[in-house]
Amino acid sequence: MANPSLLSLSVCLLILLHGCLASRKQCQQQNECQIDGLDALEPDNRVEYEAGVVETWDPNHEQFQCAGVAMVRHTIQPNGLLLPQFSNAPQLIYVVQGEGMTGILYPGCPETYQAPQQGQSGRFQDKHQKILRFRRGDIIALPAGVAHWCYNEGNSPVVTVTLLDLSNSENQLDMKPRKFHLAGNPQDEFQQQQQKKSRGRKSSCNSVFCGFDTEILAEALQVGQRLAKQLKKEEDNRGGIINVKGDELRVISPPMSQGERGDKSEEESEYEKRRRGQSDNGIEETICTMRMKENINDPARADIYTPEVGRITTLNGLKLPILKWLQLSAERGVLHTNALMVPHWNLNAHSIVYGCKGEAQVQVADNMGNTVFDGVVREGQILVVPQNYAVVKRAREQRFEWVSFKTNDRAMMSPLAGLTSVIRAMPDEVLANALQISREDARKIKYNNQQITLTRANSSRQLRDDA
Repeated sequence: MANPSLLSLSVCLLILLHGCLASRKQCQQQNECQIDGLDALEPDNRVEYEAGVVETWDPNHEQFQCAGVAMVRHTIQPNGLLLPQFSNAPQLIYVVQGEGMTGILYPGCPETYQAPQQGQSGRFQDKHQKILRFRRGDIIALPAGVAHWCYNEGNSPVVTVTLLDLSNSENQLDMKPRKFHLAGNPQDEFQQQQQKKSRGRKSSCNSVFCGFDTEILAEALQVGQRLAKQLKKEEDNRGGIINVKGDELRVISPPMSQGERGDKSEEESEYEKRRRGQSDNGIEETICTMRMKENINDPARADIYTPEVGRITTLNGLKLPILKWLQLSAERGVLHTNALMVPHWNLNAHSIVYGCKGEAQVQVADNMGNTVFDGVVREGQILVVPQNYAVVKRAREQRFEWVSFKTNDRAMMSPLAGLTSVIRAMPDEVLANALQISREDARKIKYNNQQITLTRANSSRQLRDDA
């Protein structure tokens, strides 16, 4: 007869193993958030290319290790092209400034953008997958392993900041950010931040095609070897962002719609139809025509709005369904001068805060009540706020704008003050006994702030202590 203790131990180990396989994110990050202090971080590495710059934050920093993410910022000059690439992790891209177009390349999806046929010349007319136009304030979602390219068709630089969710279950490699390039000869954007160890053949050519023999490439593409060699040019020094020949990139694409200039787009109208009950069916409707972007900069889309104080706009899996797949969400915030976002914590997600404009005084408290950050977050800096750590933001002399990437597609926030706060939800007696104060004072703490999340920072200074 089996030993009951051994049987019980085996069952426990099986449950633990199953939990780790089913939720690899939590198992990878266990014991990686022992943080004594947080910092507002600038990029650690900068790579200059022919038509732009790529800047990265050190993924080995304890804040990024805790959140299980890596961060990249791209600056693309006008008429610049970010060459096709893909990553081992899902990505959320926020467009800080500029406008342009991008192609997201799903394998097996139809080439629905086609040039018109011109007689019976027998020449091939170009056709390709759908192209998306983007503008300031857009969030673009990219699944792991899906290739994309990006082009700046405007007159000013395009600046984007990208989160790579390395701890996502879609990443089956390791916790190192990896970019796989399909053209050019870009540098490793994280090369100065991590030691490279490889048993394979080393090459000065960095695209995926460089790892294959020219003869095999020629056979696979059914072209001559001279043309196949063009896929693996070691002497190409333009880097990962190049200048397009001529005045513009000539692709098949409809003109920019009114929706892409700020009004409701055709894509959004289709989404509303689906929400009203029209069902989807077929692989093309769920993958190939899935919405990949949403604008969160438009004030009309704010979820929380207080005039002359600020606004908060959230984007989750309910608004953009692909985020359910990626298990990510985002928040766009604006605080006017001296405005305050009340202390709060994220119930079920880490929050990676990127300053878009201005600066704010920020404080973060851990589970022991220690102040792990008390400083200023400025434009271009990143602050990681771990799950359940309480945080408060106050704009300084100029208004503060930020975007937060969150590691849950339905990230939830719990305020510590205001109309929807956890304090407001407590009975007077519980609060009075917990804080050793009178019921009258407990009611002041509960009811004095009638705002939701956003308030004026100087209002508390105007109050006088009754004592």
